[in-house]
Amino acid sequence: MPFALETPGRVEPCRIEEAGEELTDLVAELSASTALLGARLHPRTAANLAELVRIMNCYYSNLIEGHNTRPRDIERALNDDLDEEEGRRNLQREAAAHVRVQRLIDALHAEGQLPEPASVDFLRWLHREFYRDAPAAMLSLGDGDRAFVMAAGCFRSAPAHDVAVGRHQPPSSDRVAAFMEHFERRFRFAGMGRGARILAIATAHHRLNYIHPFPDGNGRVSRLMSHAMGLAAGVGAHGLWSVSRGLARGLESRGEYKRMMDHADMPRQGSLDGRGNLSLRALTEFTTWFLRVAVDQVRFMTGLFDLDRLALRLRDYAGMERRFRPEAVHLLDEVLLRGEMARGDAPRVTGLRERTARVLLSELLADGILGSDSPKGPVSLRFPVHTVEPLFPRLFPQA
Repeated sequence: MPFALETPGRVEPCRIEEAGEELTDLVAELSASTALLGARLHPRTAANLAELVRIMNCYYSNLIEGHNTRPRDIERALNDDLDEEEGRRNLQREAAAHVRVQRLIDALHAEGQLPEPASVDFLRWLHREFYRDAPAAMLSLGDGDRAFVMAAGCFRSAPAHDVAVGRHQPPSSDRVAAFMEHFERRFRFAGMGRGARILAIATAHHRLNYIHPFPDGNGRVSRLMSHAMGLAAGVGAHGLWSVSRGLARGLESRGEYKRMMDHADMPRQGSLDGRGNLSLRALTEFTTWFLRVAVDQVRFMTGLFDLDRLALRLRDYAGMERRFRPEAVHLLDEVLLRGEMARGDAPRVTGLRERTARVLLSELLADGILGSDSPKGPVSLRFPVHTVEPLFPRLFPQA
């Protein structure tokens, strides 16, 4: 073999240095479409929508792990309302942790403080933050003489940490640190152009899982890393889309993600298949699939978040089952266009008397479609889970 199995060269090729026409077109399309996503929304409205997308990202990331945690359960977990049954309570804890860590990533990016997304320090931080509040039972892995307690933020480092992932045998635990140093060097964004960064989102996603650096939680860390890389590459659209939904659903079937990840594990197939240990052709096919999934998700979210169509769905929501006075439409239109509204503006916007307008505003706040950061502060649109089906059909499965 050209590369010993336990040397970092085993994961090469890490990047696609020469993209063909299809990949080049997909990079351009993803870049252009993310620039348009939410462009007409007020920044405050877009920021509140991003919180809903975090719940969506968490839901589909859980689904990939085989955990069907309902959106309402995730929302409850974020409010510290946990189930009595321990298994479901732990799933809720994982869900809340996922949303919390993604919020931190988004805040770091907004502040211009996001580290190199593929750096060893950042990946360890992601893992440590995700498991920060995990109970001991969630950290206890293995059984018999191979039982151990996982240390959050620490790579595999002992024989008991060695694992097999399906047919794939990741590097031995005592070699993980060397592999991850190589990973960081190959995927450092500094010095990469925008197109190379977008391609690297896909290839780093596979190669991190190939190395499998942590005893558990690698899939979640890789998806959070992909989110951070998208922001750093300029295609994150302020958190208004998530690749996790596409990975969980695929383009044609839900089994595609697992098949494509397995496909990219393929060793080199002859002298025309790159120069590394792994297949360049398979990596290119995985990257093409990954970017097609990303473009598909951005198109879907663009349709959901289109300003005109969202305005119509808000009006329909206000009129559903006559839950609010007809004048509620004017309040929802106002906050959609302006981002937020002072409470005292409700009579002017609705044309109602002050007391009646105040009651209507209170009803919208109690429903959750409007919210405020303080008891007397301005109100803005919020998107609790019970509003998802009428406002954003097909965001989650009907069930």
